[in-house]
Amino acid sequence: MDGFENDRRSLRAKLDVDRREMLAASLSVGFAAAVHPVAAQTVVHTNSEGLEAGVVGIPAADRDVPAYRAMPAKPGTFPVVIVVQEIFGVHEHIRDLCRRLAKQGYMAIAPELYVRQGSVADQTDIQKIIAEVVSKVPDAQVMSDLDATVAYAKNSGHGDASKLGIAGFCWGGRIVWLYAAHSSELKAGVAWYGKLVGDASANTPRHPIDVVAELRAPVLGLYGGADQGIPVDTVERMRAACKAATRECEFIVYPDTPHAFNADYRPSFRPEAAKDGWARMLAWFHAHGVV
Repeated sequence: MDGFENDRRSLRAKLDVDRREMLAASLSVGFAAAVHPVAAQTVVHTNSEGLEAGVVGIPAADRDVPAYRAMPAKPGTFPVVIVVQEIFGVHEHIRDLCRRLAKQGYMAIAPELYVRQGSVADQTDIQKIIAEVVSKVPDAQVMSDLDATVAYAKNSGHGDASKLGIAGFCWGGRIVWLYAAHSSELKAGVAWYGKLVGDASANTPRHPIDVVAELRAPVLGLYGGADQGIPVDTVERMRAACKAATRECEFIVYPDTPHAFNADYRPSFRPEAAKDGWARMLAWFHAHGVV
């Protein structure tokens, strides 16, 4: 029996390693190909000293969803922040954001929300990424995977999901607004330059402007005044809609600032706005119980 048990444990360990390797292969290594060359002079690298950081699997409805998780390497439970990717997937910038949040005492988790539609890590054409992958990702699938991420945090023994926040960037900024209308557990959200209006489709039947009255958690929106893809007038429409629906939302518009101003690996990076936005995000989480 002892020999059988040793064999069983050995096989289990190998399966766990194989599973981790398979999940890790589903996430991009380094920066996404579509954003090369990387602006090396401004890119921020946060080390994992004092952290437990790496790839995990989130049990979802039909499969394990790979995710990058970072949290303090010490006993206890930690408030949870879901980090929602840009259109480029969970690449090095998103991982770094998770580590930055972990340094602040959070369990930060970034699930790969395109995993069923395909990896964008090696694709160089942004329009092709949008047409062949991003446009095929249903909002309903994303909401379900985010719910699964919350359940994972609860079941891990390390996450305190009673202190749940979400932060999303670009594509993920739009998702923050939708999840704030979807989740009854969310305490606060921060949307970094997320699209607010758009045409309905089968996969994206509603946009943030359409769900304002359903918002269940306060949302902070951080936007660039010179964003060519998100006109300031749409931000003002959203601000007015939130006020009319008596929902707690705050909007910061940084003058003469482009889209993706927090993306330190790209020419769009604006360090002053990024620093201010990060401080506002942490303060927003603290003010609304994500601490």
